[in-house]
Parts: sequence; structure tokens; C-alpha cells
Amino acid sequence: MQDINIRLIQPGDNQQIAKVIREVLVESGAPKKGTAYEDKSLDQLYETYQNAGEAYFVVEENDKILGGAGIAGLDMENEKYCELQKMYFLKVIRGRGIGTAMMKKCLQFAKENTYTHCYIETLPYMKAAQKLYQRSGFKYINERLGNTGHHNCDVWMLKYLNE
Repeated sequence: MQDINIRLIQPGDNQQIAKVIREVLVESGAPKKGTAYEDKSLDQLYETYQNAGEAYFVVEENDKILGGAGIAGLDMENEKYCELQKMYFLKVIRGRGIGTAMMKKCLQFAKENTYTHCYIETLPYMKAAQKLYQRSGFKYINERLGNTGHHNCDVWMLKYLNE
């Protein structure tokens, strides 16, 4: 991971990270409707994550963005609940420990912003992602939380941040 940099998103990153997210979703066979693919914010992630308690981080290698993930309050849920959002990595960087490093960065940000729980939604066949979430302390739950708009993401997980 010596040439890898995980940093806050910058205004000029919008186009690259949107392309990465859409590419990963298409590659995985995810539906375009009811997933991050159709989120209006996808093409303006820098602007989307400018509120207090929100951050989006990108993974950069040789000046090229290869993935990212964000933390924001979970819409229509307890104010102490955040959501891990839009965590996607291109195939070329998977299996190198970058997901674990990104998860640590995001969860640290969540704790620093006094969130007590972190929620995530994913798709049933994204098994590698689910393994990362489990290793990071997320547990499966039986109901959707908040109002994410991602009705096709029907695997729900939650982590208590003060463990």
C-alpha cells in the first residue's frame, strides 16, 4: 500500500469517483434502479459531503482514483446513527487491504463525530464486501433503517461504534 493515498474528496474528483462507482456496480451485476447507480448525488459527491458530520474519502494511486467510501448521518433515523455510503473499489486494488484501511478511516471519522452506530446496506451477492463488514464488527439485522432510497439493497448491517 506504499503508493496508495486515502484522502478527503476534492472538487476535481467528482467525475472520476462517479465513473468508478458506476463501473463497479455494472461489473457486479447490480440493478441500476434502487441502488447508488441512480443517486442524484453521484456526480457531485464533493458537494454532497460538505455538511458537518459528513465526509467522503477517495483511494488514489498514481494520481488515479480507484475507489472511495463516505460517512453521513442516516436520513430519518436517530441523529446518532450514521451510514457507511458508496464504498466501492475497482478490481485492480481489491485484495490489498485497502478496504480494511478505508473502513478504519471511515469508522474513526464516525466516532470523532459522536455517532454511536453505523449502518450499511448492500446486495446479497456482494459477499466479499459483507466479509469485510463482518470483520469490522458489523452484524446482520432484520430490518432496513432510515431512508436511503436503495430499495434493491436488502442486506442490512449495523455496528455499535463504542465496542
